Amino acid sequence: MTRVVVLDYGSGNLRSAERALRRVGAEVEVTADHRAALECDGLVVPGVGAFAACMAGLRSVQGERVIGQRLAGGRPVLGVCVGMQILFERGIEHGVETDGCGQWPGTVDRLQAEIVPHMGWNTVRAPAGSVLFDGLGADARFYFVHSYAAQSWELAAQPPLPEPLVTWAEHGGDFVAAAENGALAATQFHPEKSGDAGAHLLTNWVKSLT
Repeated sequence: MTRVVVLDYGSGNLRSAERALRRVGAEVEVTADHRAALECDGLVVPGVGAFAACMAGLRSVQGERVIGQRLAGGRPVLGVCVGMQILFERGIEHGVETDGCGQWPGTVDRLQAEIVPHMGWNTVRAPAGSVLFDGLGADARFYFVHSYAAQSWELAAQPPLPEPLVTWAEHGGDFVAAAENGALAATQFHPEKSGDAGAHLLTNWVKSLT
């Protein structure tokens, strides 16, 4: 059975993520243990709340290092919600800039919309060749709860990973709803709260680990 660790660093809907992954056939452990996080088939990095608080929690369990070590070895990582945001170079909240993990170039900033947070169901525009969205139609809807997002995609001069597949959504303007970049993938929405479409996406990711 495919072994997945949900990284416990004090942030995120850990148990709902665990249940959703179990339902799609994964063997799941919720832990901050380094060995388990490094040796599993897939690592899920959840996250809710503020960018700075999530980065502080991640660093407290050396999660940034675990993510880097896994990716250096081509071992899959999936970020969810703020767990996606912290993969970027930096986040800006209330004028305060916080360094992220730096796996992707770019900045996470407040959405430019009349109504913030962006809360509820929304469609996305997935690119051809996406593993996460394989078999999902353009009318598939996913559940979002966020006030911040990456709103552009910056390519590094010499990207360490293959060219990313970027999925977009719209709320007052375009923002990055998901990205796939070699072993690294992430969603701004919550697949564990997204019904059948979210379960389909998680199934696709778990299958890709074997």
